[in-house]
Amino acid sequence: MTLDLVRTAYAARSAEYIASVGSIDQVAKIDRDLTLAWARGLHRGRCSTSAAGPGQWTDLLSAAGVDAEGVDPVPEFIDSVRASHPSDRYRVGRAEDLGVDDAALAGVLARYSLIHTEPELIDVPLAEFARCVRSGGGLALGFCAGARLEPFEHAVTTAYFWPIDQLAARVEAAGFTVSRTATRAEPGTRPHGALLAVRR
Repeated sequence: MTLDLVRTAYAARSAEYIASVGSIDQVAKIDRDLTLAWARGLHRGRCSTSAAGPGQWTDLLSAAGVDAEGVDPVPEFIDSVRASHPSDRYRVGRAEDLGVDDAALAGVLARYSLIHTEPELIDVPLAEFARCVRSGGGLALGFCAGARLEPFEHAVTTAYFWPIDQLAARVEAAGFTVSRTATRAEPGTRPHGALLAVRR
């Protein structure tokens, strides 16, 4: 699944996506708390929210005093979020090229931003995160957890389940040390996975 196809798929359903998941109030409290605790533990500096979408996570971090910038490849998301969150910073960009200098970031938040990335290509955005995050900085990933690495039919376009140990190994190979992992399953939803890591 190429970036252009993913971008086109989300652009076609951007209004629907914004309406369904565009508010941080629609996010489980456990996920909000985990993300805020991670962000508050970062050393001072800019944090990039990869695949910021409707902007709910970037807004959450900004409201907590984090110097956050949202980056997303879908212009329709950026146009919408600039209108709804004019005090926050957003721009068009992608996980494979965050558009910042080496070691410029205190952290990268990537909540489900890599779920459509084909497994053989996931090292590319992970290497970009490692390039951009300074030593001691953080990475927080949200993903669809599964017993096997396999595709599934996502509402927008094909996505992938990742076993937590396999994803952790890829993150470690990119230059991070995994500090925490967690999974949970709720009735009627896909299993959620979270992974926190520190840049070596």
